[in-house]
Amino acid sequence: MYLTRHLRLLPRRNVGRQLASGNSTHCNYTTAAPAEEHIEIPSRIERSPTDVLQALAGTVGRDPTAPHYKYHDDPFLIPMSNMAKRTFALSKEAGRKAANWIKEEHHELFMHQEAQPAIEKFAPRMVYTEESEVDAGTLERLIAQGDLADAVLVYNTMETKGIEVSAELKQSLLEMVCFYNNQEPLPEDYIEERWFTQNSRRRERSAKTWKDGDLAEKLYGAIEPKTPEAYAALIRGMAKYLQCERAYALLQEANERGLQLDTGSFNAIIQIVSLLKNTAEQRWQLCQELLQQMCEQQLQPNLGTMNALLECISTFGNFKLARTAALKVLPEFKQLGIAPSLGSYYFLLIIFCRERAPVSHVIVDILNDIAGKEFKIQHPKDTYFFATAMDVCRNHLHDKALAKKVNELLHTGNNYDLVGDSFKEAVYYRNYLALLCQTESIDDFMRTYDQLVPNIYTPEPGIMEEILRALEINGAIEQMPRIWSDMVVFDHVHQERLLLLVLRIMVDNKPNLQLPAHELLSEQCAKVALDMFSSIEEPRRYKKLNFTGQMLGDILTLLVRCESSFEKATEVLAYIDKQQHRIPGTPADSALLEFVDAAVIQKAPSQALVALQYAVDNNMETTTLAQRINDGFTLNEVHLAKLKSLVGDSFLNK
Repeated sequence: MYLTRHLRLLPRRNVGRQLASGNSTHCNYTTAAPAEEHIEIPSRIERSPTDVLQALAGTVGRDPTAPHYKYHDDPFLIPMSNMAKRTFALSKEAGRKAANWIKEEHHELFMHQEAQPAIEKFAPRMVYTEESEVDAGTLERLIAQGDLADAVLVYNTMETKGIEVSAELKQSLLEMVCFYNNQEPLPEDYIEERWFTQNSRRRERSAKTWKDGDLAEKLYGAIEPKTPEAYAALIRGMAKYLQCERAYALLQEANERGLQLDTGSFNAIIQIVSLLKNTAEQRWQLCQELLQQMCEQQLQPNLGTMNALLECISTFGNFKLARTAALKVLPEFKQLGIAPSLGSYYFLLIIFCRERAPVSHVIVDILNDIAGKEFKIQHPKDTYFFATAMDVCRNHLHDKALAKKVNELLHTGNNYDLVGDSFKEAVYYRNYLALLCQTESIDDFMRTYDQLVPNIYTPEPGIMEEILRALEINGAIEQMPRIWSDMVVFDHVHQERLLLLVLRIMVDNKPNLQLPAHELLSEQCAKVALDMFSSIEEPRRYKKLNFTGQMLGDILTLLVRCESSFEKATEVLAYIDKQQHRIPGTPADSALLEFVDAAVIQKAPSQALVALQYAVDNNMETTTLAQRINDGFTLNEVHLAKLKSLVGDSFLNK
């Protein structure tokens, strides 16, 4: 017992020492030999150079108050409007292109190699001419680097000098030329320019762009004997650039010669079936024939085959046939163990959720199937899913709950990488905000608005109009000054319909001074009106906005409702009176009446008579105005004479 109490009183870190050293009071203890420790070294895990950065990035979420990383983090260099975002992004890439041009034009200044080992990308580019000493190794290296222009030049130089080019090298060059259609591609580094270029060429995609009789066909003719790989390269190139008839003819020719093509070649032809046949029945029949040929050649379909079929089915004008065919395709590929990608679901939405077709809830089944999953890019159309799904939620079903499920899926894992380019991202959030402003309470909507605008999404004029109408319906007049500030930043102040709507909402909804949120609202609305009036004479890059009499009348009304802005209101009235022959329309009678009432309060009979003079000149209602002036002021002889000259003695004698 004594030993136990003694041990309890000792600090714990000293107990082991005393027992080991034998310094206890009554007995000595000997320590047992420590057990042999076994250290197991784990296997080395291969890491990429960015794994640490990705791990750090995974610990934080996206900051909605911060701009995109492609913009400079400087208040004066952060774009807010859509035009500014596009201009800033392209300007940054233009600077990089200029720097690259300097490096190529003055390569003698960049011969030093600071990095060890040397970084080939930073080295000056080799310049090839027709006199350059080239060989098969040079051509092979250029093809591996994807340098199309130099590879073609070197090939032509080798042909001119009689240097033999192997069939394998010709095949590699043929594949590259067919892939790019012998047109120098935009470097992958210029992401923004490629995105905006693709969006501007959307209308040109249905036209044939294949270069007939160009290098690709010459290379194909030079390969003897013809191989399945040569057929496959030319078929895919022609199909990609919509030389449809010849691509299909080459496929038939290869089949007749007994050459077995690959799955990708059949996928390319299935994608253009809609351009080969006119009716839905003919297209579906041709698809079945192509699938039968694949079966006969024992070719295994893949995800590209399924998406090519669904893409073709999505072009069927016959809705019933399209839906039936799609429901046949999905189980067949499921039996083959091929799981749909986001691109597959995109085509299903196109097939089932058509504008003039019965309402379909296929998106509910899709979301139930993929909820909580993280996707990787597997097909070029995968980036179309989220924008299309949100469009279906808004325009086809008008379902807020589904829209939030789509948004939750987008922010699961790294799925945001599949939102697509800046255009698709804008379409996604355009539909999302438009749906929320129609279905949510104004407070909940404004919280979402604060998270997205302006760094993630800048509302277009159409969406801003829907937001204004939602504020009008909910009577959220206190939000108008803030929305107007955003409109100024987004460069929407040149939109006449938006200005009319803003003025109408503020004029029709008078502030309730009993509410704390409305205490300063009159002054804020007056500032908004003054901002609009100040923009009349400002030079604009857009077409100059023509203010109508109704707009100026609303501006006048908002100014007179704020007692401190009466002087500005008189300036507006003076402008209306001076420019009355140029301004289309006239202010509302109520606007002049409120101005006269304010003039009575401010004891300014001269200004009230100016309003009456304007009403008389434009054949407006004058009886009420004259009565207010006569009852509200003690007029002197000059003012009384002016009033008599405007409305006559008969009115004053009543």
